[in-house]
Amino acid sequence: MGLELYLDLLSQPCRALYIFARSNNIPFEFKRVQLAKGQHKTEEFRKVNVLMKVPALRDGSFTLAESIAILLYLVQKFKTPDHWYPSDLQKRARVDEYLSWQHANIRAKGSKLFLTKAMLPLLTGQPLPPEKLEFATEELNVALKQFEEKFLQDKPFIAGSEVSLADLVALVELMQPVCAGYDLFEERPKLKEWRSRVEEAVGKQLFQEAHEDIMNIKNLTVDQFAPEMMENFKQQLLKQ
Repeated sequence: MGLELYLDLLSQPCRALYIFARSNNIPFEFKRVQLAKGQHKTEEFRKVNVLMKVPALRDGSFTLAESIAILLYLVQKFKTPDHWYPSDLQKRARVDEYLSWQHANIRAKGSKLFLTKAMLPLLTGQPLPPEKLEFATEELNVALKQFEEKFLQDKPFIAGSEVSLADLVALVELMQPVCAGYDLFEERPKLKEWRSRVEEAVGKQLFQEAHEDIMNIKNLTVDQFAPEMMENFKQQLLKQ
């Protein structure tokens, strides 16, 4: 049995893994797990990941959860080019620093804006409260300012002159609110230029392919959700 990656490309961490594996010619079987259908809650998937979350990896009898852990596993197993996770101690520390920071910042704030803007009106059938969107946008803007000033600064990429895991993880997260209709790059030329460099580094066609589903999120309809998943998503969103 070869390497299997269990993914839903609506998910940012799943897209990061998909792009990384494809751009590095890592052979894998794409196992699609549709979150909206609740396929991550099945007993079959539980055998792969008891946490019932995507992404997940199965490599023979070995299974692994959590996107960062999976990325690092692939880096080491397939000996990918050094720039992805540099051997230089300080450059690697820069990658680790961003990956440690991003969960509660770029990921959390970008996801909140995406869910508020794209999913809340769909699942509740009600117009989006302007104050909710305004608050989510303000929170994301704070994180974006920190990203530019602390992590990107005046460098081409987060760890220096070459693309790394940090850049890929950052960009797929930032694409989530973009796909919901908030173009956060429009008035941020430094971020826009960085985005272009990252896309070029991984391959623009591959990057666009990975984002095809999320770019069409506005075409999503309620009947594409399993009823129990729709109710679960709705309750989570209303608590935000």
